[in-house]
Amino acid sequence: MEVTASLVKELRERSGAGMMECKKALVESGGDLEAAAEWLRKSGIAKAVKKAARVAAEGTLVLKQAGPRAVLVEVNSETDFVAKDENFRKFAGAVGDTVLKHRPVDVEKLMSLPLEGGAGETVEAARTALVAKLGENISVRRFAELATQGGRIGAYLHGARIGVLVDVDGGDEALARDLAMHIAASRPVCVSENQVPADLVAKEREIYLAQAADSGKPPNIIEKMVEGKLRKFMSEVSLVGQPFVRDPDTTVGKLLARSGASVRSFLRMEVGEGIEKKAGDFAAEVMAQVRKA
Repeated sequence: MEVTASLVKELRERSGAGMMECKKALVESGGDLEAAAEWLRKSGIAKAVKKAARVAAEGTLVLKQAGPRAVLVEVNSETDFVAKDENFRKFAGAVGDTVLKHRPVDVEKLMSLPLEGGAGETVEAARTALVAKLGENISVRRFAELATQGGRIGAYLHGARIGVLVDVDGGDEALARDLAMHIAASRPVCVSENQVPADLVAKEREIYLAQAADSGKPPNIIEKMVEGKLRKFMSEVSLVGQPFVRDPDTTVGKLLARSGASVRSFLRMEVGEGIEKKAGDFAAEVMAQVRKA
């Protein structure tokens, strides 16, 4: 893969490392951005590599709730302009109602269902008509449901781009909403440390070992250093170990204990996460069209 200036720039923004270090990392990694970011961390050069997937696509999140059930639905558009269009938002809301009512097993099944509030057309037919009307590709990307058994659902939408559902046992509505807001801001991976995925822990261990390899310290000391870093990492990515956003002097775990509550599970969605969007030079595209005219 070619190491382009745009790749170097992106890695520099993600890592905080210098331009030459970023270029070297990309060369060493064959132009693979994720591998280069990991190479920088192992080399101790990167200041901070953002773990969150890039948010590239536009669109909106819809949150619908009925009693002990709630759903989040992501509907994508090509531009933010269309994402704010009234017709687009109406369609997205109707898709959310459809998911909540019919509980489809996947997106393919959802697209074949009649759109709630429509004229009998399927979700796919309504989508196709909207594409023709707005002139952009529109897609229903994904949805997820959270249902509680005897607890309460905390729900939060940050604008229309980040959505959270959290299943809380105990506490009150205010606590459930505060927890949802915290999850939106702090992006925990799981509820507790023992739920951190083993492959994620193994990857972090490998990085910490590589960082400590040239320290000159004995292997037993290095192992203790690595274990200490891993404990800190697992605390940072688990909900109960994170400092509570409204009161950083206490952890979410302590907040829950004081309230006699616990979190069973949660869902967090962000518009476009994980979708790569091709970066284009709009001015160059316009000039190319002008030259052809």
